Amino acid sequence: METNLQNAKLKIGDKSLDFSLMGVDGKSYSLKDFRGKKLLVIVFMCNHCPYVQAYIERLKTIQNDFGIKGVQVVGINSNDDVNYPDDSFDKMVEMAKGKRLNFPYLRDEDQAAASEYGAQCTPECFVFDGERKMRYHGRIDDNYKDEKAIKTYDLRNAIDALIHGRKVAIELAPAIGCSIKWR
Repeated sequence: METNLQNAKLKIGDKSLDFSLMGVDGKSYSLKDFRGKKLLVIVFMCNHCPYVQAYIERLKTIQNDFGIKGVQVVGINSNDDVNYPDDSFDKMVEMAKGKRLNFPYLRDEDQAAASEYGAQCTPECFVFDGERKMRYHGRIDDNYKDEKAIKTYDLRNAIDALIHGRKVAIELAPAIGCSIKWR
């Protein structure tokens, strides 16, 4: 699935929407927990999607590379866990430990966050600046299958531009992945 950004609920410049979601570490998170961060990267993701599985290490690397510069990646799983039991909270905990996630991974049990953000697929990224205005929406890069074949590092480029006080050159890049599994 490719996201249709023309119908996106959040537009570039819109404020991020608050949430209160349980993390795999047993803590509840909301926007205020990240107020000290220069940038907030919200990635709607899940466990079972092959696109997400292909991107996990790249997301961890982005957190490693940019975390010291005030960037925080946050993963949110909104998938229906009844018809997709691999996306249950318990399986999220297992995946986070097994993959050694270095960013919070949160459960959107009632799917409200995905609905409010207008997320359509996994992985789908929303980047917010220090004022929590959206500055980028879309994919991680242009090739989930082969890192050596990547031509455009959309998420990295957006983060780098914002860290250095520049305008993001490509603000919208359709995300490609599995559709969010709605109840």
